[in-house]
Amino acid sequence: MDDPVLLTGAGGRVGQAILSGIGDAYEWRLLDREPLSSDRLPTGVGEDDVVVADVTNEAAIADAMEGVGAVIHLAGDPRPEAPWNSVLTNNIDGTQTVYEAAVEAGVDRVVFASSNHAVSAYETDERTPDMYRTDDDYRLDGSELPRPGNLYGVSKAAGETLGRYYHDAEGLSVACVRIGNLTEGHPPRNYERGQAMWLSHRDCAHLFDCCLTADYEYEIVYGISDNERKYYSIERAKEVLGYDPKDDSAEYTLAGDPIEDA
Repeated sequence: MDDPVLLTGAGGRVGQAILSGIGDAYEWRLLDREPLSSDRLPTGVGEDDVVVADVTNEAAIADAMEGVGAVIHLAGDPRPEAPWNSVLTNNIDGTQTVYEAAVEAGVDRVVFASSNHAVSAYETDERTPDMYRTDDDYRLDGSELPRPGNLYGVSKAAGETLGRYYHDAEGLSVACVRIGNLTEGHPPRNYERGQAMWLSHRDCAHLFDCCLTADYEYEIVYGISDNERKYYSIERAKEVLGYDPKDDSAEYTLAGDPIEDA
């Protein structure tokens, strides 16, 4: 891709994981509501490539969108307990602003950071904790309806639906990534749910790279590593996007120590 990629929410956990993994593979235009220190920028990205603006600022988003080849949209209120007024403004209105600006600027691809919280209410008392274990074959695969467990999840489901609308109405290519439990280094230990939905930084960067390069129209995929214990299917991401994750939470024992190489 010759044109830069606009990355909103570049200073957050997901943005930094992406930049640490594929920061040298693309030209970037980074947007965040706070200034980014030099140690958070990839090599070759200077002050002129960083936009400090709120994602709800229509004029600023339109300016940031000019000349880019694709968008990775991460910006928003990431708190699972975020109140309605915040998720409405930052996550729903802000996401619609990004989609609309992409269409107006002639950008043809948006990768939207959705969340496991868009479907967290599938984890009912009847299914847990068995669904987190390796001998249970229950899987969510992206074809199911959203079932959010909090208002943050509602906002992510709304972002997916907005993506569907902009694909159907405007021809925008949209990939919605329902991100699992992103942690740096090892997955959470002694926590079955966290291990089942673990996403390593390496696999996170690779998955978003696939979303920028693969040929698709509208997709919902799960963003987790290739964990032995899982209740999200990553087969669609593998099939359509070419996702080839390298990490597995099973490499770490529940006792807390990494399994040593043989």
